[in-house]
Amino acid sequence: MENIRYGIVGLGNMGRAHRQSILDGKIDGISLTAVCDIPEGLPEKRDGESQFTDVDEMIQSGEIDAIHICTPHPSHREIGIKSLEADLHVLMEKPLAVDKADCQALIQSYKDTGMKRVFAAMFNQRTDPHYTTLKDLIDTNQLGEIRRVHWSVTNWFRTEYYYAMGGWRATWKGEGGGVLLNQCPHNLDLFQWLFGMPQRVTGFLGFGRYHQIEVEDDATLFFQYDDGKNATFITSTGEAPGVNRLEVIADRGVVTVEENNIVWNKNEVDSSKFSADSMSGFSKPEAAIVNIPIKDRGGQHIEIMQNFINSIREGEELISPAMEGINSVELANASLLSAWEGQTIELPMDASKYALILKDKGDNSTFQKKKIDAQSIASADDFAKSNKK
Repeated sequence: MENIRYGIVGLGNMGRAHRQSILDGKIDGISLTAVCDIPEGLPEKRDGESQFTDVDEMIQSGEIDAIHICTPHPSHREIGIKSLEADLHVLMEKPLAVDKADCQALIQSYKDTGMKRVFAAMFNQRTDPHYTTLKDLIDTNQLGEIRRVHWSVTNWFRTEYYYAMGGWRATWKGEGGGVLLNQCPHNLDLFQWLFGMPQRVTGFLGFGRYHQIEVEDDATLFFQYDDGKNATFITSTGEAPGVNRLEVIADRGVVTVEENNIVWNKNEVDSSKFSADSMSGFSKPEAAIVNIPIKDRGGQHIEIMQNFINSIREGEELISPAMEGINSVELANASLLSAWEGQTIELPMDASKYALILKDKGDNSTFQKKKIDAQSIASADDFAKSNKK
């Protein structure tokens, strides 16, 4: 089978790194035939690579079979729909879109095309052995009933310099949010992938708590499930050194995911059974520590891209279907809406209401943001961080 002709739009944050991975031969069955960016963003031209400054021209060029969309978040809906309508396979960088309404529009467009092409999202942390191992423990019911989840992911520290590196960054109009929309789509995707979607979301957010920005840079979220379990999710770009610690409290013990280990403090008897059968008021199940070492971070971006190509060529099941990308966006949107309104938000949330509020915030913002020209530094930083979480 011939190679898939691949185009990348957006050569800022991640686009250049993905382009280089292809040029270095890290993905099989692919030929980079087109890239698109503003004139000053285009790299040195390679043989066989057409360069565009108009994404519509690239989409309609007939030179690509698949498009990888690496542009700023607010453009995802428009470019994604145009690409799907042009009968292209689409790989979308995270988040799928800025708000749930845009995600719904993308998904509807995909359905309208008959879902004949492959539509995937770049949730590369689904390849991380920390989380694939935990998901296997959950899906095979080795942990028993999950009672509570705590995830503190505060190692996203950012400086004032970082936020000044792009005029669009950390603004309602340019990015649609802060830490929840920029740094944490991967974590929120993993959360719903592992534990499912909650039924109620309460968000306690700090807007410009640590930085001179208008969007959230600190978040404490409370998720409630109809099956009785509760969860907390805490994140920040203002804490150093920060932590990335996930605790799952279940009937068969406590699993902690942190650094290069998964530690399972495993009950010898399920806590529910022990409680029902014990003739002592103060005893508790015996437990033993089970260490599950994790040696690497998995295939990450390259594995997602290879999976995307394999799905096009061979029908391989997608690791991260784009239609699932709406879930992490809804968690972020509901958390913001909860903080704005000071109340718990029931899911599924009102997508149109949120979209109107977000548009109003962007259109009527009077915030004056400091700006510097350091896009290339931001790109390298973002890419490195995305591989380490």
